[in-house]
Amino acid sequence: MKRIHALTSGVLSALLVGTVAGESIAQRRQNTQFAPFSEVGGGIGTSSYYGDLAGYRYAPKSTFILLRWNAGLHYTRHFTPRVAARVGFTWARITGDDYTFNKNNSGNTIQYVRNLHFRNDLKEFSLTGMYKFRPDGRNSNQRAQFSPYAFLGIALVAHSPEARTPEGYIDVTTQDDFSREWVKLQPLGTEGQGQPGYAKPYSLVTMAIPVGVGVRYKYNDDFTIAFEAGYRYAFSDYLDDVGGPYAAAGVLPAGSLAEAMADRRPELIAARKGKDREPQLSDYLARDNGAATSPIRGAKGVLSDGYLITQIQFIYTIPGKIKCPPIR
Repeated sequence: MKRIHALTSGVLSALLVGTVAGESIAQRRQNTQFAPFSEVGGGIGTSSYYGDLAGYRYAPKSTFILLRWNAGLHYTRHFTPRVAARVGFTWARITGDDYTFNKNNSGNTIQYVRNLHFRNDLKEFSLTGMYKFRPDGRNSNQRAQFSPYAFLGIALVAHSPEARTPEGYIDVTTQDDFSREWVKLQPLGTEGQGQPGYAKPYSLVTMAIPVGVGVRYKYNDDFTIAFEAGYRYAFSDYLDDVGGPYAAAGVLPAGSLAEAMADRRPELIAARKGKDREPQLSDYLARDNGAATSPIRGAKGVLSDGYLITQIQFIYTIPGKIKCPPIR
């Protein structure tokens, strides 16, 4: 799997560099007067999560039911009237919740009974290539008024999923009330990670492929406003801490926080929202008794997790030449 990820990253990087270089050479032949220019910008917007707690097959619902925020900064270099490359940093929060997603859908009994949730703050460092469908003019002042574009790239993502402890949870060591407190999940090994016979803990750094579209509007010679939407396919299935079956009985220490966070099916309170789920839980179990004993925790072996970033961006065009006042 690591070799596949490395090969994918290498191919994407080569494609980006090759596209920029090839387009640059072709454009110079056609128009030797184009002056490359640079931009800096920032953006804010929304984030949506797709994975075991918000399935791809319910894409519209997954996109809008638990929207969260993102903010980012980027630097862009325009090499030709159509091709640019961008490096950027984005901080995005994503979240998922079985209770919220499935409380009105009796067809997802197992997921509702499972009662898992998470939040995760993603720190994304990306390199993307951009292709503008309407070319710019000879220099930055002659940018296209409206310019739709597409982008593709590679990203490095740091993450650490968290979840709330159960209602009424008491710390077994200190005997303190630790009810509905946010805790980091990866160190707990909620699916047995790190235990004998189980996989090692998953990495808190992963790669992702950003791909998307946007539109740029030239506000004036110095500023551009853009809106874009980009999907990120991660090479990890653990942005949500859910990727495989439940750990076998006795694998996680009895009474430990790891055991409490691994199997949330017995809880009558949905921890993230603090809502009573007992009436609907009883109704669901009356129709599907096997849901409470299902080994399914995560859908291992299918699509990895992903997230969607939408942003409105405000971009400043860096002047090609800075004119200094004459010395008198």
